[in-house]
Amino acid sequence: MSESDVRDRVRRAFAEHGSFEPAGHGSDGSDSSDVSDGSDVSEGSEGSDKGEKNDEYRGANGDEAEVWTAETTPFDGEVRAEPASDGRVRFAVTVRVPTLSAVTADEVADVVEEGWAETFELRVIDVGGVTRRDREFDPVVEIGTNEIVVEFELIDGNERLGVDDAGALIDFVEGTYVQGVIPGYEYTDPVAGLLSAARRQGTDGGF
Repeated sequence: MSESDVRDRVRRAFAEHGSFEPAGHGSDGSDSSDVSDGSDVSEGSEGSDKGEKNDEYRGANGDEAEVWTAETTPFDGEVRAEPASDGRVRFAVTVRVPTLSAVTADEVADVVEEGWAETFELRVIDVGGVTRRDREFDPVVEIGTNEIVVEFELIDGNERLGVDDAGALIDFVEGTYVQGVIPGYEYTDPVAGLLSAARRQGTDGGF
């Protein structure tokens, strides 16, 4: 199977998954299903900035990796997909979440911030049982001043299974974040919205 065939199959898998949009496509009603060649984002369009962002991503072989953004999380979740050298597909999953102080209206003490971030890191690297295929992960967590970046990588010969598992990892990071929110603070969006949704689900018996 040629690299072009692999890319086409990956595009179809992302498009049919329902949770992703190709980078450069917004939620403004544009047709995200037309992803046959990735050339439908024109210069000067509303999504041109994100389209230019694609040029920054290079795969392990030096080839440009296609980027897909998660639409089902308020956090910044994206997946870079590229053909691996053995004919399988490499998926690089990146999720960016805010630090505690970045989403609270209250002042957060440094010791609380540091403890919360360390706990979040420990929880998020303990990933297991969330993907359809049994996998070994070596997550990378980078803690910054205002955001935390979590990265996973997986390789699969089944592009649909790979896309499913990439989406599951993004959901896992979001769920881990919500579970670790410290009560007693006044939160701002997007965390306020997530907590409100969690409370509604709890009322409905979801939790």
